[in-house]
Amino acid sequence: MAGKPGKRRRNVPRPLYERELYRLQTELVRLQEWVRVAGERLVVVFEGRDAAGKGSTIKRVAEFLNPRVTRIVALPQPTERERTQWYFQRYTEHLPAAGEIVLFDRSWYNRAGVERVMEFCTAEEHQRFLRQCPVFERMLVEDGILLRKYWFSVSDQVQEQRFRRRLEDPVRRWKLSPMDLESITRWEAYSRAKDEMFVHTDLAESPWYVVESDDKRRARLNMIAHLLSTVPYGTVSVPALELPLRPPSTGYERPPKDLQSYVPDHAAGLMG
Repeated sequence: MAGKPGKRRRNVPRPLYERELYRLQTELVRLQEWVRVAGERLVVVFEGRDAAGKGSTIKRVAEFLNPRVTRIVALPQPTERERTQWYFQRYTEHLPAAGEIVLFDRSWYNRAGVERVMEFCTAEEHQRFLRQCPVFERMLVEDGILLRKYWFSVSDQVQEQRFRRRLEDPVRRWKLSPMDLESITRWEAYSRAKDEMFVHTDLAESPWYVVESDDKRRARLNMIAHLLSTVPYGTVSVPALELPLRPPSTGYERPPKDLQSYVPDHAAGLMG
């Protein structure tokens, strides 16, 4: 039985997490094959506060999937030309064709969150977004796109802990920007913007699903399991494959190694 939102629960043990994650990722491969063969179109939107665990979850979702079928879309800031377009225009070109899955690492909901709070859009543009977004998403669903929207919810204490770890970790330092740090001082503004966004865009046709993400392992398992439960995929029959026998040699010989440039054996130096 799932615990109540916000209730403190012990973190998922790593052995249990890794075992269940692999099982779920195996199911994701089956889901992908069903999408590809059936010609379905699946869009998964990942939204939430900075350091809420969206990126790490997307990484686990896509880890074993075929990049020709499943694409991750993480758009940069709009260009000057894109700023003059219809707001949803830059996103529509990334929607899937038949047999494809698209994972949006942030999406058109930028306008309801960071753009609203940081005043990168006007109040009129924000209100227009709230009016048009339900229409836009109903059009997607009516056209047959499977749309799933996940909001990753993290507490202020855990967010700050993750920010501090990023500051101290040289391989994750790039994840932290001045705008991320600004979100600490604008916590309540982001909360109000998110609440208003939910009022307008938590639709029967495309509801928001909230993922409690203070425990990243739990969040990943819960999100992937839920996604699988909402898509009516089935097992796709695949042809049986067998490795062919290697034919006998016809006399080919590899060229001498001293004629080629090899990468130095850095690993050997580590082992002494």
